[in-house]
Amino acid sequence: MTLPDAYRDDRDLPDSHESRDPDPEVSKRSRGVGLLLCFFGGVFGLHRFYVDKPKTALAMLFTFGGMGIWWLYDVVLLAAGEFRDSEDLPLTNWGVQESQFPGRDMLTRAERRVSELEGDVDALRQQFNDLAERVDFAERMLAQHRSLESGARSQGQKPQLKAPGS
Repeated sequence: MTLPDAYRDDRDLPDSHESRDPDPEVSKRSRGVGLLLCFFGGVFGLHRFYVDKPKTALAMLFTFGGMGIWWLYDVVLLAAGEFRDSEDLPLTNWGVQESQFPGRDMLTRAERRVSELEGDVDALRQQFNDLAERVDFAERMLAQHRSLESGARSQGQKPQLKAPGS
């Protein structure tokens, strides 16, 4: 025969209070975002797309929120914190949590790689500019040499190049 919980001795139960989860499972999606989506785009089912209920979202889209009745019902549910997502978890948290999206690591790696490539492109651009300056200097030297040659030929003398510092 079992005793009702009121007559049980707490010493007989092994840490019953510690085994319970203090916060029941709630949705990872934000109630505030859901409410804003519902208020401004609820007749189109935006909040239902947000909580991953695409079938009912399409139904809302095609019926314009059930002619406003379904939309109003969802606004009340969201405001009261009773609206549930696709995993049947209630949307109770107002704040937006950091994304648990597994691709986030890939995005940060991609951003890091893009910044490395930008640095490489900047280094190549600098090398190209240095090379362009050298080619320009060489062309000026060649033009000076040719002008000296052509001037010496017209006078019948051997051309003489001046040193760059003199």
